Formats: sequence, structure tokens, C-alpha cells
Amino acid sequence: MTRKPKVKKIVIDPVTRIEGHLKVEVEVSKGKVINAHCSDMLFRGFELILEGRDPRDASQITQRICGVCPTSHGTASVLCLDNAFSVKPTSNGRILRNLILGADHVWDHILHFYHLVALDYVKGPDAPPFTPRYDGPKIYKLPPEINEFGVKGYLEALNIRRIGHEMTAILGGRAPHVHGLVVGGVTEAPTVDGIAGYLWRLNKVEEFYNKTYLPTIYAVAKYYPELFKVGVGCKNFLSYGVYPLNDQYNKFLFKPGVYTNGKDRPLDLNKITESVKYSWYDDKTTGLNPKEGKTVPKIDKKTAYSFAKAPRYDGLPHEVGPLARMWIENPVISKHANKFLGMPEDKDVHFRDLGEKAFSVLGRIVARAEEGWIEVQAMKNWIMEIKLDQPVYVKAEVPNEAIGYGVTEAPRGSVGHWMKIKGKRIAQYQVIAPTSWNVSPRDDAGAPGPIEQALIGTPVEDVKNPVNVLRVIRSFDP
Repeated sequence: MTRKPKVKKIVIDPVTRIEGHLKVEVEVSKGKVINAHCSDMLFRGFELILEGRDPRDASQITQRICGVCPTSHGTASVLCLDNAFSVKPTSNGRILRNLILGADHVWDHILHFYHLVALDYVKGPDAPPFTPRYDGPKIYKLPPEINEFGVKGYLEALNIRRIGHEMTAILGGRAPHVHGLVVGGVTEAPTVDGIAGYLWRLNKVEEFYNKTYLPTIYAVAKYYPELFKVGVGCKNFLSYGVYPLNDQYNKFLFKPGVYTNGKDRPLDLNKITESVKYSWYDDKTTGLNPKEGKTVPKIDKKTAYSFAKAPRYDGLPHEVGPLARMWIENPVISKHANKFLGMPEDKDVHFRDLGEKAFSVLGRIVARAEEGWIEVQAMKNWIMEIKLDQPVYVKAEVPNEAIGYGVTEAPRGSVGHWMKIKGKRIAQYQVIAPTSWNVSPRDDAGAPGPIEQALIGTPVEDVKNPVNVLRVIRSFDP
């Protein structure tokens, strides 16, 4: 008689060093994860809070959705307002929005690695904030000098994050919640002193990327090569596109698109739906496109295990975030990648040259650092395109009735806002936050969400120290 292999359940609640309230349950058999469930344990209800308000309130209220990417929600909201109010920002407005959002991205990437992820690879002193932690003989592999470099980077990154916030405040009015994002553009008129101050800080950020962040990323990649095979996920990607490069909004630094079942395809927002079979919402709201979506909580639902809905594109789960954007755009990346990939210094390396390595824990971390480096280079050009004597916004009147949408990219993934206006008030508002895509529960067809899929097969040598489970989760930055 053959015995069934033992199955051990691990419950991590809450998952720490992330933004939000996440519970993860995995089942482990023969040293690997065989099943996983991700549960968003907090109902937010922003869609209901917004109903009946002045539409212009949305760009401020929705910034409170996320503690680390308020600027991204603010950007999606003002794009939604632009669309509903039928206005197009001036060139200055478009450029300044890019610079405000870019500042948020470049420091957020640094936050993600150093203060949320690095301590799974870099062993700090036996004191806060470096403890408590999972520990064991095989968890930390960096040589002492590289480990020390990582610890110093952790501390230096705190200052670089402050500089990033200052950049946001110079052009956006304040940080982290930006007052200067409004329908039709921005409110903060640029000055020579402001531009000089922003550029000086941007140069400091660039120096950190080149001398500290990217070298540390590739050092970690060298000593943890097995993690290029862990956390593969669904290998379907989606990006709304971000940083419009012209006033027609048809060219972007990172283009919109999807990559589904191994093929590149154009993005069609009408193919987005949200399943709620396993979410604490009324089943009558399942399968709707967000422009018709509804938020109707049902906390006594027996089949549910998450307050996150399950966004799907063309019926399939899709990963969003830096890996998705970099795979879809396939840009030239920094020269730090050349040595890592064993390519000549004078050769342009594109992101897809990473091949299958990209679909992994470390692939996501590399994608995020390289994306930030690209954003810094672009921002150095955009700051010089500002025209001091030109307007920064277009005046817009609240329509009596309108429908609008706004989509962009937060550091951790695609963010979309949809709105209906009636009687000059918000009649309906729907948000699909970036983490909703990645941390989603199973959909109506029973398909697991991207993080749930990525956890399957994750090696767990010691159930008391399931560090690889957390490495997979944190690589998505939920």
C-alpha cells in the first residue's frame, strides 16, 4: 500500500514588509509548495466613499488608497477626469505630470528593494530594523564584503527616498499626497529654482542607481542563481502604458500592450473583467467590465477568501508591474546587465535577452531596477522640455453627465479608474488597483491569481523558515 505524501500547511498572516493586509496560505509536500491562496483581509470601500461627491474630489481621495503609490492613483484619477471632462492638458501639463509620477516611481523602486526585499538576501545586524527575520544556514549567501555593501545601501536608500519625495513636492506641491494633480494638468507653475532643485536631486538619484542599487541587484543575482527558476507565474503580462511622450497620447516611454500565451497583442480595455466567485462580494456583480462594475460587499459568503476581486484580461490572469512593462516594451537596459549576461560592453542588451530568467523572483527584481534606471534617463530629458512661459493646465467645467476612464502604471503595476457622472456628481466609481491583478484569488473558472500561480513549485526546505515563499510574494511588491 502506497502512503500519500504528508502535506504541511503554512499560514503567514500578516505578510510583513509589504503595503497592506495580506494573508497567504500554502500547502507543502516533498519540500515544495503544491497549493496556495492569497487573501486580502481588509475591505476599503473607496468606490462607495466617492459616490455623490464632486468629481474633482476623486484625485485627492483616491490617493489615500495606497500608502506608497498615492501619486499613481492621483494620476489615474486625473486622467479619468480629463477623459470625462473632455479636456487635454497642455504640453507643460503632460510633461510635469510625467516628472511628478517619475519621481514617485524612482524612489519607490528603491524602497521596494532595500526596505521590503533586501533583508531576504542581505543579513543586517541583530537589531531592528534588521530583525526579526527568518534565519538558517542556507538563507544568506552573500560574501561579507558584499553583504556589508548591501547594509550600507539600505541605510543610504533612506536618504535617497527622502530626496525622491522632495522631487515630488517641488513640482506637485507636496508629498506623499500630491495637491498639484488636477483635471486639465497641474497647478504648480515651474520656476528656474524649482527645475534646478529637481535636477540636482535627480542627479543624486541617478548616482545611487549606478553606484549602489544596480550593482547590488546583480550581486544578489550572482549568489542566488536558483531564484531565476523560482516564482515563474502565469507568464501573461499586461501594461496600460505610462509616460506619454507627445500631446496626442499615442507614444509612451513604456507602451501599452498585453503578452498572452507567448504572443504580443494590442491592449483592449473592453476585455477586462472582474470575477468575484471567491471574493467577499455579491455574485451578481461578477464578470463585469469595470466601466459597469459594482462594489457590493457580502462578508458571509461561504466560497470567498479575499476582499480582492479577480481581474482578468480576455478571461485569463495577467501579471502586472515592472516585469510586465519591461517585457512588453523590451527596452535597452543598463550596461550593468552586459557583464551579468556575458555580453560585450559595446553591445546593446534588451530586456528580453534575459530569456526565461525574466520569469522569476530575481527577474522581477532586475526588471524593477532596470526600469528605474530608464526612467531616470528619460526624466533628465523631460525636465529640459519645460517651457516656463507656457500654461500648465486647461480650465475645465464639471459636466452634468459624463463617463470617463483613466489608466496608467504604478511602480507595482497597472492602475485603472472608471467613473460615471450624473447631476455633476459621481454616480459610480470603480478602481482596479495594481495589487488586485497580482494578488487576486481564484476566478469564476477556478484559475489561481498570478501570485498564487507563482508560489506553486516554490522550494521550502524548512517549514519553520519559509523564506522562499516570502521571496516570491515580495518580488511582486503587493
